[in-house]
Amino acid sequence: MEAPKFVWEGAIPLQIHLHESQVTTLPPPPPALILAPRIGYLPLLAPLIKPYFSSTLPPGVDTIWFDYNGLPLKWYIPTGVLFDLLCPEPERPWNITVHFRGYPGSVLIPCEGEDSVKWSFINSLKEAAYIMNGNCKNVMNMSQSDQLELWHSVMNGNLEAYQRVSSKLKLATVDDEYASLCLQKSQQSVIETDLPAQAKTGRVPVRLYVLSVSKDFDDLDEIPRVDSWEKISYINRPVEIRKEGKQCFLCKQQTCNWQLCMWRNELDADSQLLYFPCSILCSSKLDTLNLILFLLHPILNFIIFICLLCYMHCSFFADKCFTLHDALKILLPELFLDESLMNVKLGGVDLEDAVRNSNEDVTSDKVVEDQGQNACKRPEACRISSSAEIKLIRIQGIEPKLEIPFSWVANNLLNPDYFLHVCVCVKVAQ
Repeated sequence: MEAPKFVWEGAIPLQIHLHESQVTTLPPPPPALILAPRIGYLPLLAPLIKPYFSSTLPPGVDTIWFDYNGLPLKWYIPTGVLFDLLCPEPERPWNITVHFRGYPGSVLIPCEGEDSVKWSFINSLKEAAYIMNGNCKNVMNMSQSDQLELWHSVMNGNLEAYQRVSSKLKLATVDDEYASLCLQKSQQSVIETDLPAQAKTGRVPVRLYVLSVSKDFDDLDEIPRVDSWEKISYINRPVEIRKEGKQCFLCKQQTCNWQLCMWRNELDADSQLLYFPCSILCSSKLDTLNLILFLLHPILNFIIFICLLCYMHCSFFADKCFTLHDALKILLPELFLDESLMNVKLGGVDLEDAVRNSNEDVTSDKVVEDQGQNACKRPEACRISSSAEIKLIRIQGIEPKLEIPFSWVANNLLNPDYFLHVCVCVKVAQ
């Protein structure tokens, strides 16, 4: 449980500046320094920010929103995801600007404070439940007290309270293949056996944010800044982990038995191999063929031994884990095609539409079912070249290797809404 604890305790140092157009006093107020939770949302910082800048704000209705280098920040994306996506070279503290006037309704959907963030989170949780279990009844049937406790645990970063309430949702979990594989390989087992098919299936809700760049780079600070959300492709697609129950392992004792079996025939006993040299020496007919076999016997044994080692190696790794690289093949199949296609569609959905639809009716199971079903579809979002190359992957602030078991990622790096948020930078050839 160490990894989820680190995820929940993760925070980003923010240096928040009030936009110059809203400064009415001299000198202007200094920026506010806040440690923002990674799993939190920017509008939830309003109770801390508004009192700090209240004395210098012009009269009018307050509608808080943020921007980074002129790009309005989508309030329904977790703070940590925004940071990972927009700051390839981590900027600490992260300098963002807060506005209390002039809400950009053409870019951002309306946000009415904490309630909007809460219902966006709840609907995201419903969508994840539908993907994982095929329905979201457990989320829909949550009591008001449990729903309130769950939301407060997210706001306050209380992992223990969150786990206590979320366990009632009975959302399907993914078996940790890496731990199971290590445990099995540490034990002796029989020679390859066909076990009954016990397929283990897990569906992991994934939200993928893809930044496409046209120029190659050596340093992260060379990645061009994002000045428009149109440069970000949003893909809402589940990853299904499927593992068959067939195991192939060998132990030392069985290795010896296999050496016997390699020479054994149906009529003779095991002694034919064990006493093969003696039978040649004691034979009354020590002809040239027998002499050659006698001289080659150690070499043949050595060859058999090497073959067995190779087989053991292949068998030992036959049940390899489903890795992050395997998951990316499902999430971004366009990048792993062998055909040389000039225009490849990168499947995805519009994040703005998804959140807007989810806010239309927060109690409707039909809306969530439609979103869950559409997560498996691949509507057009943008086009990329088939020669595209993944340059950077970031999840919860870390850059995992592609060989890492995906089950570990899914079990340890999920956000509280049960979605795995993955930021990817892709180089696209011009």
